[in-house]
Amino acid sequence: MSTLAVGIDIGGTGIKGALVDTQHGELASERVKVATPDGGDPDAVLAAVAEMVAGFGDDAAEVPVGVCFPAIVSHGRTMSAANVSDRWIGLDAEGMFEKTLHRGIHFVNDADAAGVAEVRFGAAAGVDGLVIMTTLGTGIGSAFLHDGVLVPNTELGHLEIDGADAESRASYAAKEREDLDWEAWAQRLQRYYAHVEFLFSPELFIVGGGVSKHHEEFLPLLDLRTPIVPAALRNNAGIQGAAWLAARSPRP
Repeated sequence: MSTLAVGIDIGGTGIKGALVDTQHGELASERVKVATPDGGDPDAVLAAVAEMVAGFGDDAAEVPVGVCFPAIVSHGRTMSAANVSDRWIGLDAEGMFEKTLHRGIHFVNDADAAGVAEVRFGAAAGVDGLVIMTTLGTGIGSAFLHDGVLVPNTELGHLEIDGADAESRASYAAKEREDLDWEAWAQRLQRYYAHVEFLFSPELFIVGGGVSKHHEEFLPLLDLRTPIVPAALRNNAGIQGAAWLAARSPRP
C-alpha cells in the first residue's frame, strides 16, 4: 500500500504543498509555493490549490490529500478566518475542497497540522505531558498536544495581552510591519510566552513558522522556565502533518 499523500498548507500570504512519504515523514517531491490570492477569497484559493495538486502529476492522482488552513475547523467547516477573507466563516470548506479536487480530503487547522507533524516526526517525538506548538507568521497559530494526542482548535494567538490581540504585536508579520530588530521583537515574545506559560504550565514550547530558521537570533533572548525549541520540521510541518492525517483518515 502506498504511503504517499499530498499536504497543502494555506496561509495568509502563501500556499505551500508537496507529496509526502507519510511513513517516514519526508517530502517525496519538491515543495511548491505560490502567493495566496489577494484577499484570500474562497474561490481563488480553491483554484490555486487545484492547480497545485494537478502539478504533482500522476503520482498525486489517487493519493489522499490533507489541507491545513488558518481557521477554527469544526466538522470540516471553517468557523473563523485569520488573515484571509471573512467569506470563509461558516463554509463547508472540507466539502468544497472535496468537490474541487474530486476526492475525499482531510481538512484541519494549520497549527494543529504542524503540531501533529512535530509529535510524529520532529521536536515533540516522545515528549510526555503538554507540548504547545506555536507558529510565528502572518499571525500566531497554536497547537496543544497532550501525551502525543492533539487537542484541536486552540487559538492562543488571540489571547488579549496588554489590551491587544497577542498576534497583532508578537507575530512575525508585526516584526516586519514595525521594522523591529530581534531584541525588540524578543521582548514582545517574552511577554507572550511568559503569559502562556503561566496559564498552562507546558513541558515544552515548540516554535515553528518560516522565522524558526532564524531561531538563534531570538530564542536565546527569552527567559522562561519551560524549554523552548525550534520546530525540527521548520516551515514544512503543516504540509507533513496534513498529509499524515489524510493518510490515516477513512476515505469515501
